Amino acid sequence: MSHRSEPVTPDLLRGWGLPEAGDSKNSRGRLVVVGGSSLSPGAVRLAGEAALRVGAGKVGAAVLPEISDVIRMSFPEAGVFELGPRGRKAHSTLAAELSAADAVLIGPGFDDPRETLARLRMIAACDVACLVVDAFAVAALLKVRRSSLPDALIVNANLDEATILLGREPEDIPAGVAEIARTHRAIVNCYGVVATPDGELWEVEGGGPGLGTAGSGDVLAGAITGFAARGMPPVRAAAWGAWAHARAGDRLTQRRGLGFLARELADELAPAVREV
Repeated sequence: MSHRSEPVTPDLLRGWGLPEAGDSKNSRGRLVVVGGSSLSPGAVRLAGEAALRVGAGKVGAAVLPEISDVIRMSFPEAGVFELGPRGRKAHSTLAAELSAADAVLIGPGFDDPRETLARLRMIAACDVACLVVDAFAVAALLKVRRSSLPDALIVNANLDEATILLGREPEDIPAGVAEIARTHRAIVNCYGVVATPDGELWEVEGGGPGLGTAGSGDVLAGAITGFAARGMPPVRAAAWGAWAHARAGDRLTQRRGLGFLARELADELAPAVREV
């Protein structure tokens, strides 16, 4: 099977365009980030801020009670929802927020596989429009029926997570990403390769080694979710998010060289999008 990919360029993105911003935060898209832990509470903020930086209008953070105050103080733009006991359905307020959201992201900051699986099942029990799966939640997909998840499913995986889904190391990244997309009936982004279940492939170049920094993946996942929340089809949201993330890295590398921070990547997303 051929695995030729089409490059994601500014001209391609201009042709796709961006959804109209509308006149309020609700018209620009609403999302929820489910994640965080005592070890990595900031991952939720990085993802949520990235979503806002690419133009989403409203973000909620669903986190464990022990870090809820940290998120409230460090991320004043977010509405904060406390997760209930593991294994329970989402409480009514959170369930309503998940169902009302244009996109939901699960994974940033989670560090316990059982916790992550329980929260993925919690989300599966809600009526979610579009789900973006990242970090520990990627492996949890293997333990959840695909039919229980939304039709609009985006998987943001690194190479380790792609290996888990494939059951082997991908010898060829585009071929491996295409296989994951086909097997899980999802849009998949991995290392700038975006694949659809039908075998379509796009590839983002750039970004450089500076993107290999703590929290960079959270920013990427948040950017993808932000575009999805704005109303983009999942494949375009993944491609736009991967491109904006890479371009933000290039912009920072040009000014600062190696050693920029993930929070600086988030700040750079809006100017990157404006270039297009």
